[in-house]
This record gives sequence, C-alpha cells and structure tokens, in this order.
Amino acid sequence: MKRRDLKQLSNRIGIDLGGTKIEGVLLNSAGDIRRRERIPTPRENYPRILDAISALIARLTNDKHLPIGIGTPGSVSPLSPVMRNSNSTCLNGQHLLSDLEQHLGRAVRLANDANCFALSEASDGAGKHSPVVFGVILGTGVGGGIVVDGKLIQGPSGISGEWGHNSMPEVEGLKRGRKCFCGRLDCVETWVSGPGLAKSYETQSRKALSALEISDLDVSGESTAGRVLDQYFEQLAAALAGVINVLDPDTLVLGGGVSNIKRLYQEVHTRLGRYVFSDHVGTRIVKAQHGDSSGVRGAAWLWP
Repeated sequence: MKRRDLKQLSNRIGIDLGGTKIEGVLLNSAGDIRRRERIPTPRENYPRILDAISALIARLTNDKHLPIGIGTPGSVSPLSPVMRNSNSTCLNGQHLLSDLEQHLGRAVRLANDANCFALSEASDGAGKHSPVVFGVILGTGVGGGIVVDGKLIQGPSGISGEWGHNSMPEVEGLKRGRKCFCGRLDCVETWVSGPGLAKSYETQSRKALSALEISDLDVSGESTAGRVLDQYFEQLAAALAGVINVLDPDTLVLGGGVSNIKRLYQEVHTRLGRYVFSDHVGTRIVKAQHGDSSGVRGAAWLWP
C-alpha cells in the first residue's frame, strides 16, 4: 500500500498484545474509537497468539485493506528480525512481524507497547502540544517511550526509553539485592513497578498487598503504608531524575496501575530537585489522559 493511499484512509486498526489480554480497536483519523474488542491472550503458545490476533481483527472489521499497528512487550532485534526482551517469553526469538504479515496477508507495523503508549499520549493525550514527551509505564513492569515533535524515537538499537533496566540510583535506606527477570540485579523495574512497591511493603509489614491496596491503607492512615510510599516516591524521583538529566522532556506522562496513586504526582515532583542537575525542574508530571486505552491507540497511530 502506498503512503499517499494511507493518508486517505479514515480508519486504522490498533492491537495491544498483553500478557493476559489482547485488545483491538478500530480508530478513525480524528482519534475516535469506533469499535473495541478484547480477548484473553493464549498463555505461552506462540501459534495460538497469531491465530488470536487474526480472529480479533476479523471481529473488528471485514475491511482487509486497513493498516494494522501492533504494540508488544519487548522489541524486534536490529541484528536479526526476531523478538527480544519480552516478559511474554514465548515471543522471544520469534519472527513476529513477518509471521503476522504472512498470517494476516497485509503490512503490519510493530512497536514496543511503552512506545505505543507514549505516541498515543503525545498525539492527542496528556502530552499533546509538548515538543518532547517521555511516556512512563509503572505497572507489572517499568517501561518508557520517547516522542519528539510527534515522532516516535526508537534508536539504532531499538531500546530508546528502556529506563526500567537502568540500575536503581542510590537512595537512602535502599537495601540492594533484587533480581530482575532480565538477569541483572536492582534494575529500576524491581523497585518502582507495582510488584516492586508490593515487595517493599511486604518486607516491612509481612503482608502481601497490591500497590493500590497499599495506597488505600495510606489514605486511611496506616503508618507502614505511609512510610513505604514515602520511600517509593523518593526512589521514583531519583530514577526519573536520570531521565530528565539526559532528555530534559517537557512532559512526563505516567500510565500503568501505580500511576493511579493520587498523591504520587506532587510528591515525586517535589523530590526531583534533590536529584536533577539544575536549579529548576521545568518538566511536568501528568497522568495519562487515555488510561488503559493509550497503548492500543498508539498502536493504531503507528500508521499516518
């Protein structure tokens, strides 16, 4: 399909391939979702995942000429066209892009799910009109994406925005030794993800709760929850300061389950000055406008 033909299309398909569900939308050129479908992700079964994506698209539309964008965990290696760095491990080592194009019989664009999130929020979400947007995922894992003047930046290694696998900076009281799924110790993800926050709370309280349950306890005045969240905000501020020192984005847009903790935004912004190499922090920290739909919307926006 020629580029000039794509610009005339009013609809495009976005797919968000998650670990537990696959979501698909039919999006028009104004950014309106005309149809949405969700199905469970076949667990650790690559051929069935291909079949599930094909079935989901058929439920969205019978138009076989619409462009398809897909957001996935992990990314395509620049050394060979196979997936790598995915926490949905059955994707790693697979020729996902070419297999999907063969399966669907048309061109597909593929990007990391955090990149899709950032593109969505920069295009018509909380980062709209910001020249430089860094999209932050604080969920089961920690990811990020960079959009400059509306263009997604992926880099020659295809890992732009992967701040979750930087080493956690030094923060007072941090007791190192957390192993990440990537094989390294003390990645940012092991501390500021939802499971990272839950582990910090469990270490101090011996209770296994989710990030949002910990936040609810904090609101009710539980001292351990308040102390753990204060430590978490400090850790997150230190980790994000590394991003700001390198990129100095206009806007940080936060998504994922932990981003729903209301007092996070002011608390983290107040702490940034301790770690950012400047006498002023001009970067805004805002919550994603499109919420859980940002990833699938951004996948659709991979096409013009």
